Amino acid sequence: MSIRIGIMGYGNLGRGIECAIRQNPDMELAAVFTRRDPKTVSVLTKGAAVCHVSEAEQWKDKIDVLMLCGGSATDLPEQTPAYAQMFNVVDSFDTHARIPEHYANVDAAAKKSGKVGIISVGWDPGMFSLNRLYANAILPEGKDYTFWGKGVSQGHSDAIRRVEGVKDAKQYTIPVEAALEAVRNGENPELTTRQKHTRECFVVLEEGADAAKVEEEIKTMPNYFSDYDTTVHFISQEKLDRDHSGIPHGGFVLRSGKTGWEGEHSHLIEYSLKLDSNPEFTSSVLVAYARAAYRLYKEGQSGCKTVFDIAPAYLSAKSGEELRATML
Repeated sequence: MSIRIGIMGYGNLGRGIECAIRQNPDMELAAVFTRRDPKTVSVLTKGAAVCHVSEAEQWKDKIDVLMLCGGSATDLPEQTPAYAQMFNVVDSFDTHARIPEHYANVDAAAKKSGKVGIISVGWDPGMFSLNRLYANAILPEGKDYTFWGKGVSQGHSDAIRRVEGVKDAKQYTIPVEAALEAVRNGENPELTTRQKHTRECFVVLEEGADAAKVEEEIKTMPNYFSDYDTTVHFISQEKLDRDHSGIPHGGFVLRSGKTGWEGEHSHLIEYSLKLDSNPEFTSSVLVAYARAAYRLYKEGQSGCKTVFDIAPAYLSAKSGEELRATML
């Protein structure tokens, strides 16, 4: 039997999940739920229903796992605990500082309903988190480094678009190559925020806007740009659409550590991602964890889980026998 998937929200992430389901023959898209008028939403999957979010509860027995595609700022803190009372759920909550609070809320709801909720799935948090854990367990004497980019930061791009006088914008996070090489060379540098990443902004101004004022406001924006060396380029809408329409991203997780009685041997663990489409890759990770949620639920488990709690075999469509024969 196919795992029946529901998608809550049909933006970049929701569309990516629909595409990922097509690549997993043990899954099928049952329904997409949207805040918009369902008649205005066209999906790619033949036979999949498109429903208003208010109809979700009617699908309690027709969906095995509901994928939550809302934002971490306001959507997921409310949605994940609410829908965990009705469905097995998977989300990509990525506000690192609030994960413990989010976990507690989802855990309480999912345990009450007997469902499984898997939170903070993606590449960071998610794949990067796993690699930090593995590296720390293997090299307990060492230092962690995480670099993001080169890639589009959707949150920072949105922050620029909120600046008065900005019509449109894209922002790229770029690792400082010298800092990355110092880590790779085993120098174990102490790096400030400014030394690890730079930010590059491509901005389309509203007609008559003061470019110098906009640039100053961007560069001094707290929590976003004030702690970084930031470059602002003013370009036309045509050029932004032509040259910056994609959503690439990626990054590196490294741990530099020592082994031996006196720590005489050095080691470096590095995991890297280069993503042509941030939301589509994130979607692919979410779909793998939907399989895990379904299997855990079938085993009688309930409550909230993170990527740390789930054995890798639960993510694969292959059987244990196939995994041992082909990947071990």
